[in-house]
Order: sequence, then C-alpha cells, then structure tokens
Amino acid sequence: MISFIIPAHNEEQLLGRTLMSVSRVAEEIGESFEVLVVDDASTDRTAEVAREHGARVVPVQHRQIAKTRNSGAREAKGDVFIFVDGDTEPTVEVVRAALEALRNGAVGGGCGVRFDGPVPLAAQIPTTMLMYGSRYLKLACGCFVFAKRGAFEACGGFDETLFAAEEWAVSQRLKRVGQFVVLKEQVITSARKLRTHSAWEILSLLGKVALLGPKVLRKREGLELWYGERRVER
Repeated sequence: MISFIIPAHNEEQLLGRTLMSVSRVAEEIGESFEVLVVDDASTDRTAEVAREHGARVVPVQHRQIAKTRNSGAREAKGDVFIFVDGDTEPTVEVVRAALEALRNGAVGGGCGVRFDGPVPLAAQIPTTMLMYGSRYLKLACGCFVFAKRGAFEACGGFDETLFAAEEWAVSQRLKRVGQFVVLKEQVITSARKLRTHSAWEILSLLGKVALLGPKVLRKREGLELWYGERRVER
C-alpha cells in the first residue's frame, strides 16, 4: 500500500487541489493507498478540508517540518511512503516512475519540479540553480520525496534538528541505505513564496546558509520564508 503523507500548516487555500490530485493519481494507478494530512498547529480550515476530501488527519503541534513529516510516517500503514507538500500536485507520470524505481531496487528518491505560475525574474536564477544542483547531487526537492518504508525507518527518517533542508538531509541518509534516484518527471508546486517575498529576502537567506552553514537551519528564527505568517498574493 502507498501512504501519501502531506504535512500542512494553514493550507486551506491549496490543500484541496493537492488532495484531488493525489486521489486522481492513486485511483488511475490502481494501487491501494491511504492519504494522511499531518495538520501542524493550523488555525484555519486545514483539518476540515482534509476530512472533506477523505484524508485521515494527524494533528500535531510541532511547527517544524521534519518532525511533522516523521509524525505522519509513524502513523502511516503503507509499504511505500510518498511525502507531498500541501501546495503540490503530483502527476500520474511521477508516481508511476517512483513506484517503478522502487521495484527496480531504489530505496527512495525525488523528482523534478515546475511551478504553477510565473516566478519573479530575480528568483528565477537562484531557484534554477538549486533545481539543477539538486538533480546533479541527487538530492530530493522537499515538495516530493518517496521511500520504501523499511529504508526510511532504517535511515532514521527526517533529521529533526533541522527546520529546513530536511529533504536534502534525508536524501543523504537514504543513500547510505541503498540507491537513491531523482526522476526526470515533474510535480507541480506553488511559487507563492517566491511571488510574495522580495528578491532581497530570498537571496539574503540563501547567502546566510552559504556563509554560515547548517546552523542557520537548526532554529526557526530567520527562516520566515517557511515559518513566517502566510502572505497573500496580490
């Protein structure tokens, strides 16, 4: 069985779209599946939207993405874990390719990403560099990560000392267990963070990480791009 694990904080606006995509994909593939929405301290209708679409809600109070993902994995019943962000739409092609990779011996992987709309010019260069860098280094982008249950548990899951870049860390952990792949197939994810934050905010954060290393990622403060109040697109 496939467990689709969706971490979510205040995602009522886009979660329904994600859940409809997951259901369409799973039904077309024909595998047994479950959908878990790990509702991390939401103050909006995230949990209600999840239940309206038939998902099982796992309530947590972490406000830390790695812990939230791991909480979903502990509640999941499937043999395969697919972690999908609450603003991301998987496709049939991506999920089929992921399952085929696992059948062919991979223990986990990621995939390509395309955005749901325009990306500001100033954000295009750093995001493109990150995507190509992730593919070259075989590191998953956070909006879609898949793994065999046994491999995920053997590697210890997501690093709970990290508040961001936990998908890169789990990629490295899974590589120590077996083959890790990055698929050419793409999911569709929201570019709202890039559209609602200035180029300076984005570039300064990337600069801090480049200069100061992982310690920047070990506390919530300074990571407002992920943990700040959701900005409304205009």
